[in-house]
Amino acid sequence: KCDGLGIKMVIDPDLVIPDPDLSIREGALKPWEKRNSIYFHQMLDTIATHFKFKLNKPFKDLPKKVQKIILYGAGDEPIKYQYEKGDRRHFYTDTFDGIIPDLERRYLETDSYSSREDIAKYMRPLPCSLCNGTRLKKEAVSVRISDKNIVELTGLSIGGLTKFFTDLKLTAKEQSIARRIVKEIKERLGFLGNVGLDYLTLNRSSATLSGGESQRIRLATQIGSSLMGVLYVLDEPSIGLHQRDNDRLLNTLIRLRDLGNTVIVVEHDEQTILSADHVVDLGPGAGRHGGEIVFSGTPKALLKDKKSLTGQFLSGRKKIPIPKTRRKGNGKSLCIQGACQNNLKNIDVEIPLGTFVCVTGVSGSGKSTLTLDILYKALARHFWKSSDKPGKFEKITGIQYLDKVIDIDQSPIGRTPRSNPATYTGVFTLIRELFSQVPDARVRGYKPGRFSFNVKGGRCETCQGDGVLKIEMHFLPDVFVTCEVCTGKRFNRETLEILYKGKSIADVLEMTVEEGNSFFKNIPGIKTKLATLAEVGLDYIHLGQQATTLSGGEAQRVKLSKELSKRSTGQTFYILDEPTTGLHFADIEQLLTVLTKLVDAGNTVLVIEHNLDVIKTADHIIDLGPEGGDKGGQVLAEGTPEQVSANKKSHTGKYLKDVLEKI
Repeated sequence: KCDGLGIKMVIDPDLVIPDPDLSIREGALKPWEKRNSIYFHQMLDTIATHFKFKLNKPFKDLPKKVQKIILYGAGDEPIKYQYEKGDRRHFYTDTFDGIIPDLERRYLETDSYSSREDIAKYMRPLPCSLCNGTRLKKEAVSVRISDKNIVELTGLSIGGLTKFFTDLKLTAKEQSIARRIVKEIKERLGFLGNVGLDYLTLNRSSATLSGGESQRIRLATQIGSSLMGVLYVLDEPSIGLHQRDNDRLLNTLIRLRDLGNTVIVVEHDEQTILSADHVVDLGPGAGRHGGEIVFSGTPKALLKDKKSLTGQFLSGRKKIPIPKTRRKGNGKSLCIQGACQNNLKNIDVEIPLGTFVCVTGVSGSGKSTLTLDILYKALARHFWKSSDKPGKFEKITGIQYLDKVIDIDQSPIGRTPRSNPATYTGVFTLIRELFSQVPDARVRGYKPGRFSFNVKGGRCETCQGDGVLKIEMHFLPDVFVTCEVCTGKRFNRETLEILYKGKSIADVLEMTVEEGNSFFKNIPGIKTKLATLAEVGLDYIHLGQQATTLSGGEAQRVKLSKELSKRSTGQTFYILDEPTTGLHFADIEQLLTVLTKLVDAGNTVLVIEHNLDVIKTADHIIDLGPEGGDKGGQVLAEGTPEQVSANKKSHTGKYLKDVLEKI
């Protein structure tokens, strides 16, 4: 029935009726909310009369039987409908299908893409009703080893599964059959545990893994191969790892080296850099200010190097300061009660508003579940009417003190070459308006739209304003080549003839933020937006740089600059998931300056973070643990960094104490 996926896309009643406090007359049935024909209302009146309920009564107060009929229909039960047309009243007998079967039928029968998209808003992947999400037939699930079937075993964490096979008792005959297989299983589970993944379950969907987790799984397979003479290249393997798990990862990398391999790691983590045999430091700045080898040698020599910014931070000559005072907040708080999604143990969490809050804990302790799956989705549903269903919790209080929630993640600001920092931040609109005011543009009657590469008129039609042409390679990734007509400038010849201070619109898009700041210094609107990009440390990126070429950290800072340029309400709740990913110590310092500005304006900033430089600057910490997976999901410590560092049960507190004592 589900083709082994364990899930089926089905109409979800919670999305059909997002607010059961409303009555049917008030629009409780979301898909039928905009139907206003007289015949539709007469049909509802007939249904209400036949099943004896009131249309102006809140949906949640209707009898369960009536709710089920409205959602799933009344089967073959005949209903006598009536409708009025002019002065005449007409009668006919028919059945009532219900709103969900009606949507399912229309979804399957329609040829219209827009209609399917509209109905898909009410669909959600839910466990298959036949296999209950196990993906297997009854026959496969009935086979057991030590009273556990394959579904129950893959539902265990890697740590739990390791314990199961270690404690597994087999008869002599079974031992002779399974000895090699069990040995291989235990070894492979050990590899996964050594790279800090013992909290993951084997049935976890690969789409839900972070980049760091996926990379460490690939690393675990390489350890198992025991190859020699191989060059391994890893890009920030410590992403998403707690300091305790980082120690285990480093031991794994050292083991790879000791087997006779070369391991090259691109990394910003202090512990990883200091554990290396050789360090190559690039700089001195970013973008066009970088690209040089500043230092090459041992970590010990790097600490003494005066030119290297990395060396200055590692040696302590430069450091991210701890705030002199911790903010107490505005006296109000957001409280999550009874959070019990995934591994959370029915916990209550209080978040003081108007502060900088860090959610910490070892990998897999429940940080993302609490912050993103429960808190963000619940707030997004409240403020933006989001269709995403939050994780399980009893209630959230204090929402009335907020006016919006914003999740500033590291996803791309756009997925096509058209998207760029200038369009995302809105500065390109102002630049286009400026070019349309140039005398030559006014003589030719050019409007701002002429200088857009998204619409016909001023763009190069060969590449349709992309500047590149996509060549489909079928079984290989698509290849992008520069357009031969506009040579990547995106606009046609007539548009490029319009110059402002000797520069065409294409020349402006080629400028860096730093150059643009100087070029537009007399245009306040443009200068203000560019200044915020420079403020978040992005003065080296090009205004027209394709969104697909920006790193996750850069994309996140572009989003932050957009938020900074808005007028603050002082009631916004910002959520950032590991914002320091891919950032150097100097970039982290700049990021913290930006986040401090948002908090100083009265807003609340909540980050999920492992980086101790960020954690030590927080006003309030919520530390989850004590371990990952089944052994996590509890609140270990809450309070200031000083209070958490004094908690002996907290792994975060242990590492935080060392950092605070250094200062």
